Order: sequence, then C-alpha cells, then structure tokens
Amino acid sequence: MGEKKVIVLGVTGGIAAYKSAQLASNLLKKGYDVHVVMTKNATEFVTPLTFEVLTNNKVAVDTFDRNFDYNVNHVSLAKKADLFVVAPATANVLAKFAAGVADDMLSTLYLAFNCPTLVAPAMNTAMLNHVATQRNREQLRQDGVHFIASGVGYLACGDVGAGRLAELSDIEEKIADILFATHEWAGKKVVITAGPTREALDPVRFLSNRSTGKMGYALARQAKRKGADVVLIAGPTGLKEPHGVSVKHVTSAAEMHSASMQHRDFDYFIAAAAVSDYAPTEIAEQKLKKKELKGAPVLALAQTKDIVAEVAAQKKAHQIVVAFAMETEDLLTNARLKLQQKQVDLVVANDLHEEGAGFAGDTNKVTLVTQGDATTLALMSKDEVATEILKRMEQLV
Repeated sequence: MGEKKVIVLGVTGGIAAYKSAQLASNLLKKGYDVHVVMTKNATEFVTPLTFEVLTNNKVAVDTFDRNFDYNVNHVSLAKKADLFVVAPATANVLAKFAAGVADDMLSTLYLAFNCPTLVAPAMNTAMLNHVATQRNREQLRQDGVHFIASGVGYLACGDVGAGRLAELSDIEEKIADILFATHEWAGKKVVITAGPTREALDPVRFLSNRSTGKMGYALARQAKRKGADVVLIAGPTGLKEPHGVSVKHVTSAAEMHSASMQHRDFDYFIAAAAVSDYAPTEIAEQKLKKKELKGAPVLALAQTKDIVAEVAAQKKAHQIVVAFAMETEDLLTNARLKLQQKQVDLVVANDLHEEGAGFAGDTNKVTLVTQGDATTLALMSKDEVATEILKRMEQLV
C-alpha cells in the first residue's frame, strides 16, 4: 500500500456503533492509520478506550479537550486525513452535515476537511425514508459526499427493513475504491474468469476442484479501480460481487467457454479460473443409486474446450491474454511450456506446496513468466498480487 493512508473514522450514537470497533480493527490490519472521532452519544454504546486500544491513537470526543497536544485538534486531523468515514451515520449527523452545523467535534471536523467523505447511514427504516433524511442525503450527494447504501434486515428496534449498517467488507471495499481509484485504464475492457467449474454427474454430484475465486475477484477489483470496464465470468464461489463490475455467473466449463467467447472485444483477458479439464460424457437425469451401480462406477469423460488457448489463438495485435498455472512440481518448466503451448502473453504461476500460495487463502506467491523473463514476487495479499500482475500486463502493450 506504500505510505500509510490516514483515515478518520467518525462514530455516532447508534446501536451499530459496536460494529465500528471491528471496522477500525480491520482497517488497521489493512495498513491504514486510523483516528477515531466520537460523538458524546456514541460513547454511551462503546467507550473511547476500546478504539484507543485498537488504533493506538487517542480518541477525540470533546472539541475543548485539554489533554491533547497543544494544537487545534480538529485542524490537525483535517490536515493529515486522506479520507473521513462516518460509520454509523445517524439521521442527526446527516442533518448537521447538510446544514453546515458545527456544534461538536465530529460536525466541526466535517467542515474542516478537504479530503473525501464517506457516509454509511444506519437508522430505523422510517427515519431513513423520512423526507427530511432523504432531502439531507440528496444535499450531501450534491456536495460530493460518498454514500454506501444501508443494508436490509432485522433492526435493533424489532422492525425488518432498510437501515442496517452496510456490511463491513463492503465499507472497506468502498474505502479502497475512493482512496486508490485511478483513470489510467478508462475506456479499456478487461475480461476475467474466476473460480472453479462444476461438471455434473447427476442432479446431486459433480466433478470440481478447490478453487475459491479469490484471486480472480481481486484482479477484478484492482482493474475496476484503474478505471476499466470489467467483466467477471465467475464459476460457483460464494464471494460477494465486486462493486462496479459486471458479473456473469456460470457453472460448467462449457458455460464459461460460451461466456468468454461472447466477450472477445477485450483489451486484457485474464484466465484466472480453474476450469475443469474433463467433463462426464453423460449426465444422469436422476440421482445415481449405489445399489443400482453394482460396485464402483466407471466414468466416461471427455476433454473440455481450452478457453485460454482459443482466446489467445483469436486475439488481435493490441490484445493481451494472461493464463494462470497452479503447479505441484517443476513450476518454471511447466509455466514456460504453458506460455508456448497456449501462445499467451503472460503466465502467472504458483506452487501449491508453497506456504501461503495454496487454495482458499488470502495471500499468494506467484512467478510472472513472459517470453523474456520470469519474476518471482514475495508472499503478499491477493489484492497486492493483483496490482503487480496488472502492472506487468501494462508493460506488455
């Protein structure tokens, strides 16, 4: 992430304030420098000490607190902040921000900031839908404030509806989008395949692999942050769709092939999916019963279409095609062989036996193999790996 980005987290007096402690912790783990500002009402739900222990920074509550170093605290925070996040944001604080009221530390900071502001509303459904709240939201949008939509579900008051604090993972993704979004790839189309495929044996059973899709989804997030038009062709993963990405859900290798062939107008094609190499030649209409099979069944399999090889064979001069290779031995030899056989521009290879580079984890360790060289990256998060892959792809144009 480079130099630490400074996030000022505003916490207001709603029941969802307890979730803000986890949000602060998550942001710290992602490498941000987090400073918390609370309203007095928020301290009724969570103590400032909780946030101070989590962030290792003193929490600001009182505009006239004399325990701070000698400076105008709201001005000093405003000068170094890269992003102001208010989560949860009550109807009261939205009204203050919209009207320019500065009667406590949080509302004073809002007026002092020059950095972007992200607001995550959380309140009763009736309050959220009230004309006054909607008017204030619209005014803040016109003022340039970023919003993340409230979730829908069971509320503390017992109602069911909109008004829950958005999922923390969604807030964290939105934060990264605001802080790291660029426009370098504006106008470019990126097509990414991700996750496993499933090849049905009968209505119950299927052949598949251990891919989770995390690497492909990380690539989609990072490509979107570069301003690209991103199409993500995803096998069954259970992952949340990245914001602003067009997701095409598929199940089988045949479906993934069909979807990929429909998007050949790309600038970059990244085949991160673990596509099944074989599929049953016949799919039973009913569940296969053990007693009817009379012993271990013999499966007749047919080879599936090689998506990345077909895409690469049809690519135009300006198009870049990237393949992935998960190996258990002879990593470089197999990666270079794949580079030649598939006629792709880049192979991203990793060794299943490398610690931190296997399936389902949040980290990866890869070697980037091109016609000219092979570069092994350090172990890092999959989002960081995705960033490095995209950088290498830019050099191939």
